[in-house]
Amino acid sequence: MNIIVGISGASGIVLAIKTIKSLIAAGYGIDLVITGAALATAKQELNLSTPKKILAELSSDNIRIHSLYDFTAAIASGSYHTEGMIIVPCSMSTLAAVAIGLSDNLLRRAADVCLKERRPLTLVPRETPLSAIHLRHMLTLTEMGAHIVAPMPAWYNLPKTLSEVEDFIVGKVLDSLKIKHQLYPVWPL
Repeated sequence: MNIIVGISGASGIVLAIKTIKSLIAAGYGIDLVITGAALATAKQELNLSTPKKILAELSSDNIRIHSLYDFTAAIASGSYHTEGMIIVPCSMSTLAAVAIGLSDNLLRRAADVCLKERRPLTLVPRETPLSAIHLRHMLTLTEMGAHIVAPMPAWYNLPKTLSEVEDFIVGKVLDSLKIKHQLYPVWPL
């Protein structure tokens, strides 16, 4: 069971790391694509000095890291079967490119493959406030079958830490792909 994870250059890299760790814990292999902007964001948000340290944070036997412009990678083809794809966090430029079918890098091509093959695609957009353009692209993607999981916390489970808020968001991402987890308490509490 393989899931593609794309990390683009929006804020919220911790959500990507927690998503990847949760997928590995659930028994999934990960095909990972990271943009240059994501590495710059990770450097800032995780206080890691180099891209190598960031990639080391994500290294595991269950993760295959693909070069952003390797269009010969298996995930660029519909004949390579995956259980779907998650883009977390998803920048507005990545969201827009996927919505209009612009496959100019491997992350965007893999998303395009998921859409054309009718495989689950979940995007976790991290922007606020949202413009009409952002909302139109989200609507377009939803109409194509993608899931938009905005990283919005819930307060009904009375989170006490930022980590609990992050776990709730990651749990909702996993829910969108019907992956079992115990990251947050289910309703009713």
